[in-house]
Amino acid sequence: MENPNQERVFTPEELEAKRKEMLKYYKDSMPYLKAQYEHEEMLFKIDEVRFKRTAVQVQYATLMNQVENGPLNEEGSEDEPQMPFPGAEEQLARKLKKQD
Repeated sequence: MENPNQERVFTPEELEAKRKEMLKYYKDSMPYLKAQYEHEEMLFKIDEVRFKRTAVQVQYATLMNQVENGPLNEEGSEDEPQMPFPGAEEQLARKLKKQD
């Protein structure tokens, strides 16, 4: 009986057969891997669009809060206005002009 801890030694013919078998397995798996890659890539794009949409909604809500309540500094007073994102001042000015 062979020792289970001892590694089996393959002949060169057996090694070549194993290599061909592995290559066939990998080639046969390619359509599934490509489909999985496309699936994961599409999920990533969806998450990226969701993140951008959420960021815009947060910026808009912050801007509307400042328009309605006035900007607050860190202490909670209205001394120093802070814009929530670059370009917010221009958007705020355009919105205020439309209201006049």
